[in-house]
Amino acid sequence: MRGLTFDELFAMLLAVQLSPDDLSRLREWIAGIVDPAECIALIEQAAAGRPCPHCRCVRKHRCGHASGLQRFRCLGCGHSHNALTGTPLARLRKKELWLPYLQCVLESRTVRDAARVVGVHRTTSFRWRHRFVPGAMRDRPPTLSAIVEADETYRLESQKGARNLTRPPRKRGGVAKRRGINREHDCLLVARDRSGRTLDFHTGRGQVTVGQLHECLKPVLPDDALLMTDGAIVYQHFAEQAGITHEAVNVEAGVRARGAIHVQNVNSWHSRFKSWLVRFRGVASRYLIHYSGWQRVLDDRRLTKPAHLLCAAVQLG
Repeated sequence: MRGLTFDELFAMLLAVQLSPDDLSRLREWIAGIVDPAECIALIEQAAAGRPCPHCRCVRKHRCGHASGLQRFRCLGCGHSHNALTGTPLARLRKKELWLPYLQCVLESRTVRDAARVVGVHRTTSFRWRHRFVPGAMRDRPPTLSAIVEADETYRLESQKGARNLTRPPRKRGGVAKRRGINREHDCLLVARDRSGRTLDFHTGRGQVTVGQLHECLKPVLPDDALLMTDGAIVYQHFAEQAGITHEAVNVEAGVRARGAIHVQNVNSWHSRFKSWLVRFRGVASRYLIHYSGWQRVLDDRRLTKPAHLLCAAVQLG
């Protein structure tokens, strides 16, 4: 059976009286159409002038095409590469669907919902999530400004999706065997300055240590930083060793603020993050930093379009 040509289909649309709902659906469908060449062009543009990912040599020449991308051969090491070599997106297929999928990332859709919208299998949707999000979350500030709030939040460790558990399985919504923060909890350390720039660190299981604070916070704090935290003694020890001015708020005693000294900005970020995570019905511990980075990217409001996320993911680490 012969299919309709575009002229025939367009003539049929002209002959039909469309309702406002029909027009809205038609506009939404047209807005979702993406030229397959657009994604390729964005990738090539983001990688323009990039040195060889193998040896960092800038001398190279064109060496054919593969999967729609221009390939280059390095004159230094002789290896060939394209714009995606060395990035989280290397060897992924169906580039014509990447931009619609990144729109689903911006809308915080679940794996199955994004798969249905884009038209891919759920395993492909899951694989793309954990390639695009880690790539985009590398767009993070190198340092924070002078006034910084830092606090950690804890989540019960999860081995969701693991084939071999290291402990007996828990029912959904399970609780830790012991009271308080212990090795059954994952620690997510968040530092946020008063301008809204945020950095997140997954420090592993159990309470955060002075050594972990040195590793995570010391490189991103300026010399004249004012670090504001809760009353945990570990922050006081870190500030003394690092030579950083420190102010503590005894939140456990009911003191929420002393004038401008508080940790309400970082605690508000924690609250938004936990509320946002509910839609995903549990997050594996090994992917926790991906989701906190995803929330950080959405919260920063710098990468607001699929093209922005794609270009950030293409950048070399």
